[in-house]
Amino acid sequence: MLGARTNVLYTKAYAFAVRVVKAYQHISQEQHEYVLSKQLLRCGTSIGANVTEANGAISEADFSAKISIAYKECLETKYWLNLLHDTTYISTAAFNSLFADADELGKLLYAILRTTRNLKSAAAFSKASEDISSEEKDDK
Repeated sequence: MLGARTNVLYTKAYAFAVRVVKAYQHISQEQHEYVLSKQLLRCGTSIGANVTEANGAISEADFSAKISIAYKECLETKYWLNLLHDTTYISTAAFNSLFADADELGKLLYAILRTTRNLKSAAAFSKASEDISSEEKDDK
């Protein structure tokens, strides 16, 4: 189940990264703004890079850590989008579109994070239950 979700996530994160690169090109070439737009470029493209790393994770903990980083990068991307919009470097239409995409990615990432952490909690609970059961059997 998580595999299918991460493939959708990868596709959306990659498409978003392409949009962020194009936004960066526009802002730097047309608006001559390089600092804020570079921050957007870094975190906006980092989302997909971390999703890619998560897809190649060697453990559940590694997977969860990479998805967590991607989620945080998504939050940062939304911050820079807000700042670029409020300082009139990007139009309201561009902001609304990019922010909606970032928000969708954030929701997907959060859902995957919640699921993997719930699975981890369930596994820990199951292991603890098994340990208690074996202790009870040993006592008899």
